[in-house]
Amino acid sequence: MKKILFLLVLLIPLNVNAFNTNAKGAILMDTDNNRILYAENAHYTQSVASISKIMTAIVTIENIDIKKTITVGDEILKAYGSGIYVKQGEKITIEDLLYGLMLRSGNDAALVLAKNVAGSTEKFVTKMNEKARILGMNDTEFNNPSGLDEEKANISSAYDMALLMSYAMQNEDFKTITGTKVRTVKTNKNVYKWHNKNKLLNTYKYTTGGKTGFTKKAKRTLVSTASKNGLNLTVVTINDGSDWKDHTLLYEEAFKKYTSYTFLNKGNISILGETYYKNNTLYTKQDFKYPLLENEKDAVTLKYKLEKNRKYKNGDKVGTVNLYIGDKKVNSQNIYVNKEKTKAQTLYQKIKAWFKNDK
Repeated sequence: MKKILFLLVLLIPLNVNAFNTNAKGAILMDTDNNRILYAENAHYTQSVASISKIMTAIVTIENIDIKKTITVGDEILKAYGSGIYVKQGEKITIEDLLYGLMLRSGNDAALVLAKNVAGSTEKFVTKMNEKARILGMNDTEFNNPSGLDEEKANISSAYDMALLMSYAMQNEDFKTITGTKVRTVKTNKNVYKWHNKNKLLNTYKYTTGGKTGFTKKAKRTLVSTASKNGLNLTVVTINDGSDWKDHTLLYEEAFKKYTSYTFLNKGNISILGETYYKNNTLYTKQDFKYPLLENEKDAVTLKYKLEKNRKYKNGDKVGTVNLYIGDKKVNSQNIYVNKEKTKAQTLYQKIKAWFKNDK
């Protein structure tokens, strides 16, 4: 009997460190290139509550000068639920409203931003859905800028929200705002001090940002990001009562198993044996990074594919560089060209060239 118990103890630890959550839908994604490291019901859809405000924030940042000072209008009278409690007639910058939106989940901030960016909430929601289509968020439908779901909810999935967060984190303004722990704001009517509701910023040292969400219908939703040793990760959980713990455990497991490798640095590249664009400069617009397991790194190859364009101008895409693990292509990045600057010919050079071509 003792021998049997001993064998059971040996077997139990095998799955202790496996990726796992208590969520109805969950995903762990590499932020830089969207490699999925773990997923469970990642396309399960439901109301996602206030993590919707990630889209509200990035649409705002991309469509208005965030340094602009605006005056809060009567749109604020329709606000309810969580808020930053700005008042009609209050003068505040778009940037500070974004902090109120992301740190305190201000539904009032969402309405003011929507009005000032698009003229109305309805037009702003159209912009949200247009952006979702561009990003490939096919599980998603936005109906308001706040995430409130008493009337008509914002529907999405863990996968789609990870796509959105990975995209948003490439924007420096968004990245700064979502990673801020405390923000003090002074207006013509008040002084505010907002603490970020994302507890992971204080409890997990590698956290770089995120957004919380909760309604009775959606339950707890959470998006977070973390970075360690060049590996940048995004986690999304939908309807998860133990989300703080689950996010931390997913990050810890990923940081143990995966290493981020940089295969090309942003900027000029040279391709062995390339002759078609030999007098021009080929380049990439961003670092080409990818996370690998220990047993994958020796199976990696880079393959270049160039288009022989007869006509092209500076900044044109002229090919791709593809990353393979074994025979499987796992990622790709565009290659661009800058034409060599040619010096103006002197009159003597022009005459010499004319006689040469006349032969």
